[in-house]
Amino acid sequence: STLSSSSAASDVYKRQAVMRNLQTFLADYGESHQNPVNQWVHILCVPAIFISTLGLFWLLPLGRWLGLEGAAAYWVNGGTLLALICMPFYLRMSLGMTMLMTGWLAASLAVIVAVDRSALSLGWSAAAVWLLAWAVQVWGHKVEGKKPSFVDDLVFLLVGPMFVSIELARKLGFGRRVSA
Repeated sequence: STLSSSSAASDVYKRQAVMRNLQTFLADYGESHQNPVNQWVHILCVPAIFISTLGLFWLLPLGRWLGLEGAAAYWVNGGTLLALICMPFYLRMSLGMTMLMTGWLAASLAVIVAVDRSALSLGWSAAAVWLLAWAVQVWGHKVEGKKPSFVDDLVFLLVGPMFVSIELARKLGFGRRVSA
């Protein structure tokens, strides 16, 4: 009986997870991002984490492993694969969010390629930014007094960039507050 009730509860949770829409995700994310200090921490650190994560995955030379050469070998990598895997989530959210996140991706790729083609080490640069940004995010949640949303559901790692984009627009006077 306990097994069947926990199984039923799990089924309900799975259905709710599938049915969550953009507003639900943003509201749920917003619950643990009310403190203005933590909001600014996220506005600065989420893009840094986004870019550095793609940069670290960029180092996986999938194109070379597949025997590709030239530009194909360069562009077929773990970073572009990760982006392709994540984009259907944004498509499900809305066309506007898909366009927004395509912009994030284009800007991120520009930064990654610039670092990769510079004298800097993409690996060390991305790792240092990633570690520093996550450390500051942890501090931001300490200030907030609430755990990060992704602790309960990893999909919130994909929600963060949308939330901070909307929050920054609001702070700059271009939109309304993301309601929690």
